[in-house]
Amino acid sequence: MMPPGGDGEPRTDGQPSPTAPLLERILEPVNLRLAWSRVRSNHGAPGVDQITLAEFPAWLRPRWPGICQALAEGRYRPSPVRKVSLPKPDGGTRYLGIPTVLDRFIQQAIAQVLTPLFDPTFSDSSYGFRPKRSAHDAVRRVQVYVKAGFQYAVDADLSKCFDRINHDLLMVRLRRQVDDKRVLRLIGRYLRAGSQDVQGVVHPTPEGVPQGGPLSPLLANVLLDDLDKELERRGHRFARYADDFIILVQSQRAGERVLDSVTRFLTRKLKLVVNDTKSRVAPIGDCSFLGFTVIRGKLRWTDPSYREFKRRLKRSTSRRWGVSMSHRLGCLRRYLRGWMNYYGISEYYRPLPGLDEWLRRRMRMCYWKQWRGTRSRVRHLRRLGTPTRSAILCGLSRKGYWHLARTLATQSGMTNSWLAEQGLLSVRELWVAVHYPPEARTVDQ
Repeated sequence: MMPPGGDGEPRTDGQPSPTAPLLERILEPVNLRLAWSRVRSNHGAPGVDQITLAEFPAWLRPRWPGICQALAEGRYRPSPVRKVSLPKPDGGTRYLGIPTVLDRFIQQAIAQVLTPLFDPTFSDSSYGFRPKRSAHDAVRRVQVYVKAGFQYAVDADLSKCFDRINHDLLMVRLRRQVDDKRVLRLIGRYLRAGSQDVQGVVHPTPEGVPQGGPLSPLLANVLLDDLDKELERRGHRFARYADDFIILVQSQRAGERVLDSVTRFLTRKLKLVVNDTKSRVAPIGDCSFLGFTVIRGKLRWTDPSYREFKRRLKRSTSRRWGVSMSHRLGCLRRYLRGWMNYYGISEYYRPLPGLDEWLRRRMRMCYWKQWRGTRSRVRHLRRLGTPTRSAILCGLSRKGYWHLARTLATQSGMTNSWLAEQGLLSVRELWVAVHYPPEARTVDQ
């Protein structure tokens, strides 16, 4: 069970036995090997001990027998999480608790064994952090309800849900499926491990689960499953992704009644806090869920999501960013693909051609800034095929970068196809590839 050799992965000697006690299944080599590969692939930051992922295998190898024995005998004590704050898009602050690499490794091993126990019991309307389920599935479920005539949404916001999870309520629900007291004791110690701030002071954690640990999403789903079951019992149409959920109703009055009753249930039964200022009942077109909204039955990204998209593109194509064009284009490609992989299911096409034109103009502006000096600019334009007279007049011009990026000289040299050859992706083509995959177009033809 020692993590060996150069890659630092636990040995795999056999498959987990479904009849073994839970802790033994957690500590089986095949489970540990998978846990380490997943922790390593997430590229997380170090915890309070400052041990990085690269240093972890060599650090763990001589210590693993003692750690494994401490886990088996119930003597293992987790380290506090490192508390960091991240700004939220709405101006607030979100706190992350980063466990040590060792604790992330153990938590991931626990989650892999507990997930098959709990996941089959979860609601069909729960999508967050579950196998073979995604945010896209949750959004499409909402779209189905809207097309069925449920045009109003109950948008309830849970205030700091992860930070306010009641430990006693959570442990009661864990005992429904977990019969190994050693595993329950270990989870309880993780919940009460404390958090260390930037000054190095450790604070107790009487409630909440730290966002940042591999086990936290599963624990949140275990507690919030009671909410799912209650909504199902009442016959509501809803979708939940982690602590973000939306309920679809047919009228404003029905939505207000549902919001009041759900707020009472969350407050009294689950000891969670509903943010009254952000919770509301409104037509579905005025509400957002996971960055999407539904307008006339079609999915669309929300306006704030699109504005943030353009802001990030503008920052990546700023002429003041002193990086090479290859680095700039590489960053743009990664961001565009990532954004379109998530938001590409939106059925809103209209702004994409204009967005491509704007993005190409900004890239021409960046090239123009990089080609410092009149002679350099004229030489580059002529090399790209711009007529000599147009290249000289443009190179001698004193007008601004943004204006010159749309002249005949720059566009006839830095053509759309040339920019594509340099590595600039088209937002429109990425969207088309999502909605009309090449294999589907081939079959249609």
